[in-house]
Amino acid sequence: MFRHLVTSLPSSLRSNWQAIASSSPSGSHILSSLTDVYRVAASHVFYQEFGQVRHHNSAASTSGGSEETITVTFVDKEGKDHTVKAPIGKNLLEVAHDNEVDLEGACEASLACSTCHVIVENEEYFKRLPEPSEDELDMLDLAFGLTETSRLGCQVIASRELDGLRVRIPAASRNFYVDGHKPKPH
Repeated sequence: MFRHLVTSLPSSLRSNWQAIASSSPSGSHILSSLTDVYRVAASHVFYQEFGQVRHHNSAASTSGGSEETITVTFVDKEGKDHTVKAPIGKNLLEVAHDNEVDLEGACEASLACSTCHVIVENEEYFKRLPEPSEDELDMLDLAFGLTETSRLGCQVIASRELDGLRVRIPAASRNFYVDGHKPKPH
C-alpha cells in the first residue's frame, strides 16, 4: 500500500520521496521521514479520491431554512464549557470551528493527524458512536492523553442519538507538521 501511495503522488512530491529515500541511513531519521511522506501521501490520495473536504463554513444544507441540530458541549483545556448547536451531519471539528471552540484540526479532517482528539465524557454516549476505522485508531495512537473514550473530532458526526454529548479537549495535542501551528479553517 505504501508504494501505491508514493506512486500516486504528483511528481514534485515524488521527487521529495526520492530525496528522503536516498538520504542518511540513520534509522530514526528515515522512520520519521517515511512517516511524514506517508501522511502527505495519504492526504493526497484522500483528496484525489474524495475531493475537497467540506470546511467549517460550508453549510450542511443548502436551504435557507433552519436545519436540525443537537446540543454538544465542548469542555476546553481550561475546563470551561462551550455548549453549542451542532447541525446533524457535521463532524465535531467543523462544529468546533463554526463556534470558535479551540480544537486544532491540523490536517483539516483528512484523517492524517490526531490534533482534533476529543474525549467523550459519558461512556453511554461513547457506546452510541460507530466503531472507529483502522485509520482513526492509527491516528489515535499518536494522540496526547489517550483514554478508553477517545475519538477524533473529525470522525464524530452529529446525529440525533448524540444530542447532549459532552466532549473534553485534552490539555495538549501533538502537531507533527508545525509544532504550535493552529490552522484556520477556510
